[in-house]
Amino acid sequence: MDEKKALEYALQREKEGHRFFSQHAQAAQHAAVKAVFERLAKEEEGHIRYVQNLLDRCCGKQAAKEDAVQHDAGFFSQRAASEMIEQTTAQAMVPDLPVLRMAFLIERDLQEFYTAAAKQSSGAAKKALEKLAAWEGEHARLFQSLHDQIMKEYAGMAWGG
Repeated sequence: MDEKKALEYALQREKEGHRFFSQHAQAAQHAAVKAVFERLAKEEEGHIRYVQNLLDRCCGKQAAKEDAVQHDAGFFSQRAASEMIEQTTAQAMVPDLPVLRMAFLIERDLQEFYTAAAKQSSGAAKKALEKLAAWEGEHARLFQSLHDQIMKEYAGMAWGG
C-alpha cells in the first residue's frame, strides 16, 4: 500500500471524526454522552496531529516525533464507561442511541481500515497504522458498550408510567 495515500486517507478520516464528535457533543441530550463526545473530539485532535506529523515525514517536510500523541485509550474508555454508568438515566439517554450506534460503526470501520492498511505496510508506517487501529478499536468498544448498556436499560423500563 502507498504509505502517503494511506496517511492522507487516515488524516481525512480523523478530521471527519473530529467534526462528528464536536457536532454531536453539542447536540447530545445527556451530560455524560456530551462529555464522552467532547473528550473524543479532543483525542481526535491529537490523532490529526499524529497523522499529519507522519505525513510530513513521509513527504520529507520534517522529522516525525515517534510519540507525538501519547494517551492510553483503554484508560479513557474504562473511565468514560464507569462515569456513564454512574450518571445514566435511560429516559434521558434514548435520543442519543442512534448517535452512539453511528459512532461505534465509524470507529469500527476506521479500525478495520487501519488494520488492513497495516498488513500491507512495513516499518514506521505499519507501526503507526497499528497504533491508530488500536486507538479506534478502543473507541469502538466504548461506544458499543455504552449503546448496549443503554439499550438494556431501556428494554427493562416500565412502560406507560
